[in-house]
Amino acid sequence: MFDYKLLSALAAVVEQAGFERGAQVLGLSQSAMSQRIKLLEARIGQPVLVRVTPPTPTDIGRRLLNHVQQVRLLERDLQSQVPALDEEGMPERLRIALNADSLATWWAQAVSDFCAEQHVLLDLVVEDQTVGLKRMRAGEVAACICASERPVAGARSLLLGAMRYRALASPAFIARHFPEGVRAEQLARTPALVFGPDDFLQHRYLASLGVDGGFEHHLCPSSEGFIRLTEAGLGWGLVPELQVRDQLEKGVLLELLPDKPIDVPLYWHHWRSGGQLLGLLTNHLAQACGQWLVPYQQ
Repeated sequence: MFDYKLLSALAAVVEQAGFERGAQVLGLSQSAMSQRIKLLEARIGQPVLVRVTPPTPTDIGRRLLNHVQQVRLLERDLQSQVPALDEEGMPERLRIALNADSLATWWAQAVSDFCAEQHVLLDLVVEDQTVGLKRMRAGEVAACICASERPVAGARSLLLGAMRYRALASPAFIARHFPEGVRAEQLARTPALVFGPDDFLQHRYLASLGVDGGFEHHLCPSSEGFIRLTEAGLGWGLVPELQVRDQLEKGVLLELLPDKPIDVPLYWHHWRSGGQLLGLLTNHLAQACGQWLVPYQQ
């Protein structure tokens, strides 16, 4: 049986980024807060926190935090039915995994009104869209956005739409590497930009053009940095159409193959036991995302 006083102490330390502020939120002394964390670790037989500044949860600590979050979501539903239990003014925190390109483009606009109306705080974990589901599988997040349709056990998935990516480069890069025009087979022989080791979008794109094998590439794990490197002419890259409309209009970036975009489906995954709040967010995203995402043709 869980001792929820101990789990609340863990959540407070992580959410408040320290033992002192976490103790203040719970009305405890810092010493008492430390004792609760030590007792929790003694009971489960392993550390739940890495003692750095700010403290960060271990793998088991993240799983416990996700459990606390699901319990809070269910408590929120109960409070709406039993007004005497309602702790007015206490915001709910949702831990969600999503890809960096969504965070850099449509996500903020999609959830801004919802978070204000529902008094929700977000704890966002950035993962590539091809691997975000591993956070759900590990029990670390309440929901995630990823490219995989199949949900993990105990969760549901919903297709939100697709992000359209276009192969872009700077005018100088195109003049240097494609003086006689762009041909698909040349792309594998020119420097490309890849978000990270889990990003296989460029591989898929080249394969769709009939180009197999490896290719030269820079690694840049930042959506904003990715654009800056592309503008500077370090390589060509697949960039979300939403993110570069101004650059395309001004000619700062040019399309390599205008008739060859690639669409990446985005599925919203959430726990079935996530309570009414996750259900409301799911409905909100289903209605709102059509403003930014394109229909996905399988």
